[in-house]
Amino acid sequence: MGRDNTPRERQHKELERKKQAQRASYDRILIVSEGSKTEPNYFREICSFHRLPTANVQVHPSELGTAPILVVQYAKKLFEQGEHNKVQRRAFEKVYAVFDRDEHGRYHEALALAESLDGKLKNDNRQSVVFQAIASVPSFELWLLLHYVDVHAPLHRDEALQRLKQHFPGYDKGATNAFATTCKHLAVATQHAEGLAKRFTARTDPEPFTAVGELVKLLTTLRG
Repeated sequence: MGRDNTPRERQHKELERKKQAQRASYDRILIVSEGSKTEPNYFREICSFHRLPTANVQVHPSELGTAPILVVQYAKKLFEQGEHNKVQRRAFEKVYAVFDRDEHGRYHEALALAESLDGKLKNDNRQSVVFQAIASVPSFELWLLLHYVDVHAPLHRDEALQRLKQHFPGYDKGATNAFATTCKHLAVATQHAEGLAKRFTARTDPEPFTAVGELVKLLTTLRG
């Protein structure tokens, strides 16, 4: 009888099969954010709450800089080259670059670059990869504010933050409990964000817009 039929070998093969099956059950996702704390903390909190393994969902801040174009460029670089002992190269089906309109230059160039990369990159399974910009106008805080109120008119990032603190007094940049605090209003925020998306896009700034809800919806339904 061949060695691969021993109980130990069969057990090893069964464990490997289960690992592969788990990994193939849903897409591998790479999220690269402009912010180094607020956004990564928020998305990692979602992953922890929904028990999404890091083998399938990885969240990293941009290491090239916070300008939108640099966030997109870093997301591409991280996908293609990986990072030693942290990120395997080309090991994703979907890549998301999360950034704010804020007062950044080259914002529209970043949107165009992300769009040009969508479906053009190939992963380790030789599949075309989704590459999407997750933009917010004016800032990520708009998404959190939408959990409490509907927004129809343009607002500055400082106003978005001030209005958010009226409903979420403990909020500050780098918050580690933003999802836990706001998730009970997630359906309201989704409805408000979808309403904005019917009227505006990431390119119609300064009109308010956020695509964060799309990514949140994906993460919160990933295993379902």
